[in-house]
Amino acid sequence: MRFEFATATRIVFGEGSVREAPEAVRRFATRALLVTGRDPARIASLRDGIEQAGVALQVIAVEGEPTVDFVRQAVESARTFSAGVVVAVGGGSVLDAGKAIAAMLSNPGDPLDYLEVIGAGRALPHSALPLVAVPTTAGTGSEVTRNAVLGSPQHGVKASLRSPGMLPALAIVDPLLTLDLPPALTASTGLDALTQVIEPFLCSRANPMTDLFCEEGIRCVARWLLTAYRDGQHTEARTGMAWASLLGGLALANAGLGVVHAFASPIGGAFPAPHGAVCAALLPHGLHANLEALRAEDSQHPRLARFARVAALLTGNDSAPAEAAVDQVRMLVTDLAIPGLNAYGVAAQHATVLAEKALRTSSMTANPAPLGQSQMEALLRAAL
Repeated sequence: MRFEFATATRIVFGEGSVREAPEAVRRFATRALLVTGRDPARIASLRDGIEQAGVALQVIAVEGEPTVDFVRQAVESARTFSAGVVVAVGGGSVLDAGKAIAAMLSNPGDPLDYLEVIGAGRALPHSALPLVAVPTTAGTGSEVTRNAVLGSPQHGVKASLRSPGMLPALAIVDPLLTLDLPPALTASTGLDALTQVIEPFLCSRANPMTDLFCEEGIRCVARWLLTAYRDGQHTEARTGMAWASLLGGLALANAGLGVVHAFASPIGGAFPAPHGAVCAALLPHGLHANLEALRAEDSQHPRLARFARVAALLTGNDSAPAEAAVDQVRMLVTDLAIPGLNAYGVAAQHATVLAEKALRTSSMTANPAPLGQSQMEALLRAAL
């Protein structure tokens, strides 16, 4: 048994923990770049608190999911400000933008010098500026991961900027920041969180430490997601989902993902489809495809036991068969009113190209079963 584990230098979790952010930021530097969502006014009190702590701020707002061009422009704007720390407050897109900006502010060249798949994929020579990551959704776990996903419309794909030096210096996870999430966003981000505790558990690089996080995370989503969807002010449910999201980030950063995230990259790069919504629509079909592929390879394949374990965690029944994992996720998708991928313009005629691109992503390297072009196309069509 050998594995490695790395995460944010410090994690603070709990209701009201965001109140610690201003003083924490000041300890890093007295000039900070604040990266927010499209409406910076939503975090006005936190901004005021940081400034009152004696920190000068430059604010950059992220409109939608970050692109390579957005990061280029943000870095050019931020260089003259000479920030000593980056503070990212928002959903996964904001946190990814913050990580990418922090990385490029301390490294030479262009993002394409370092991006996977569409770039040169070179290693970052220097660690990123210190990053304080404060998530306001419960889904991506980006506050504890070492990569930033950036879209490239000209390539029609999303790709990762990845380095151990991009791990945040501080992650502050305050479940109260998720209370105002609307039901549809609660649903899609919640199923993203579920994907990110299921895929690392099933993947070929799973290890005993990430297994602990995944099992706890699957239990949390099974218990709390529907409650959070139906009652957004239910603090216990919001806390449970924030915890599951954090666990997913810890797991995926130290194990791997699979076919759902493999498809999320090209779909998100070519269509106006939020990452969480894509994962939500694909998850039951990805599970089914992997389960069938493993059985075709060997009816007693040892990895099948992991599917049965996922089924047990989702249903609360230790005797649940592996198929129950697929069935339970399908029911969740229905109960949460998740639309198919056709809602974002994805159609059957796109299956061939999207499957080809998905097969080339880094996520497929850890997928629990080998999937071919025809299987990938069938999976995508099922998710429409």
